[in-house]
Amino acid sequence: MADFQGYIQLLIIGLVSMIVFRVIFSRIQKKPNRPPSPLALPIIGHLHLLAPIPHQALRKLSQRHGPIIQLFLGSAPCVVASTPETAAEFLRTHEASFSNRPQNTSVDLLTYGSQDFSFAPYGPYWKFIKKLCMSQLLGARTLDQLLPVRRQETLRFLRVLLNKAERGEVVDVGGELLTLSNNIVSRMLMGQTCSDDDGEAQEIRQLVRDAAVVTGTFNVSDFIWFFKNWDVQGIKKKTKEIRDRFDTLMNRVIREHQEERRKKKEAGEAYESNDLLHILLDIYEDERSEIKLSMENIKAFILDIFMAGTDTSALTTEWGLAELINHERVMKKAREEIERVVGRNRIVEESDIANLPYLQAVVKEILRIHPTGPLLVRESSERCKVGGYEIEEKTQLFVNVWAIGRDPKHWEKAEEFRPERFVEGKKQMEMRGQHFELIPFGSGRRGCPGTSLALQVVEANLGALIQCFDWKVEGGKVDMEEKPGLTLSRAHPLLCVPSPCLSPFPSL
Repeated sequence: MADFQGYIQLLIIGLVSMIVFRVIFSRIQKKPNRPPSPLALPIIGHLHLLAPIPHQALRKLSQRHGPIIQLFLGSAPCVVASTPETAAEFLRTHEASFSNRPQNTSVDLLTYGSQDFSFAPYGPYWKFIKKLCMSQLLGARTLDQLLPVRRQETLRFLRVLLNKAERGEVVDVGGELLTLSNNIVSRMLMGQTCSDDDGEAQEIRQLVRDAAVVTGTFNVSDFIWFFKNWDVQGIKKKTKEIRDRFDTLMNRVIREHQEERRKKKEAGEAYESNDLLHILLDIYEDERSEIKLSMENIKAFILDIFMAGTDTSALTTEWGLAELINHERVMKKAREEIERVVGRNRIVEESDIANLPYLQAVVKEILRIHPTGPLLVRESSERCKVGGYEIEEKTQLFVNVWAIGRDPKHWEKAEEFRPERFVEGKKQMEMRGQHFELIPFGSGRRGCPGTSLALQVVEANLGALIQCFDWKVEGGKVDMEEKPGLTLSRAHPLLCVPSPCLSPFPSL
C-alpha cells in the first residue's frame, strides 16, 4: 500500500514538474515573427483604418509600416502586400499556399455553396474547370466563333450613340457601356438577343447589379466572430432572394436549351454548340467526362461570368474614355493611329488591334492606373513563412494591385497618365501575371481565365469610341474621383455629349 502511495506521489510530482516546465518554456520561447501591424481596437480590429476607400487606405498604411503588414478585420487575420516584390513572393514563390479564396456568406449562397469556378477550393474540380476554360469555354477557338456576336453588339451600341449624338443628347457613358457588356456576355453565354425592351435582358442586368451590391457590402457576420450566426444586416436574406431569382431565370433558359437539343436530336439534325451554355451542357451530358458537372455547377459558373465580365470591361472602358478626354494629346495620337491603319470608311475591329500598338499601350496604362479589381484576395491553406514573416493558416491575403501600379520605385511619374511608357522602355511588359509591376488580371493559378476576352472587348470598343466621336463634358475636364467597392468604380457618372467625327459615318 505504501509503495502504491509513493508511486502516486511520484506521478503527481512528475506531472506538476512537466506542466511548470512547459509554462516556463513557452514564456521564454521566441515569439513568432509577425508582419508589422498598426494599433488595433477591441472587437473591430483594424476595420476603422480602411475608410473611406480600402485600397487607398491600405497604401497609406503600407507606406507607414512596410510592404507587408498584418491587419485584423474584426477577428479575421489578414496580410497586405503592396509592392511587386512582395506580390511575387506571395503569388509565385508561395503560390501553393495561397491558391484558395476566402469564403463569405454572400458568395457562398450565390454560388450554391462555392460550386462555381472563381471561389471553388483549389482541388480536382477547380483544376478541371480551369482546364475547360482555357481549352473550350474561353479558349481562342470559342472566342473566334463568338466574334460575330461581339461585333453585332458593338455596332448596335454605336447606333445608339450616333442617334443620341444627332439629337445632341447627353450620354451616360457608363450606363451605355454596362448595357453593351451585359448584352455581349448574355449572348455569348446563352445565345439570347438582348435589347432595352427585352424583359429578360433587363432582368439579367438587375440581377447582376443586385449581386454586385450584396457581395460588395461589408457583412459584420463574416468578420466579427460573435455575429457569425446572426443576419444582423439582412444580407443573408437579400442574397437568398437574389439567388432564387437567378435560379428561376437560369432554370428557364436551361430548359429552353435542352428542349432545342432534344428536338434536333429527334429530327436527326446536328446542332452546333453556339454559346457557352450549350458547351457546358455538352460536358454535363458526357458520361466519359473526367468530372461530372451538376446543374448547380453550370448555374454558378454562368453567374461567375456575368459578375466578372459585365462590370469590369465597362468600367475599364469608361475610365479610359475619361482619361482620354482629359488628355487631348493622347486622344489625338490614338485616333491618328486608327485612321492610319483602319481608315475612315469602316469601324475598327478586333482583328485590327494587333496593328494598333499605341491603342494597346493606352489600355495598358488605363489598367495600370485604374485596375478594375484594385485588390486581389487569396487565403492561406497552410502555415508558411513569407518575407521572413510567419503567416498563419486561414489568413486572408490582399495584394494591392492599385498601389503596385502606382509604385514610384517602378513607374516614372507614377500618378501621370502616359501611355508612351509602354511604347518606349516598358514596351515588352504584358498583363498576364509574369510582370508583377502590372497584374490587373492577377497571376498564377488563380489568374483571370478571361484575360483575352476582356482585352479584346475593351480594346475594340474603346478604339471605336476614339475613332467615331468627339466627346464634350461640362467644364471641359472629367472628375477622376473613385468610389468604394469591390471593383474600381467612378464616384461620379461620366456624362458626355458625343458628336460624330467621321463624315460620312460608316454604315452600321
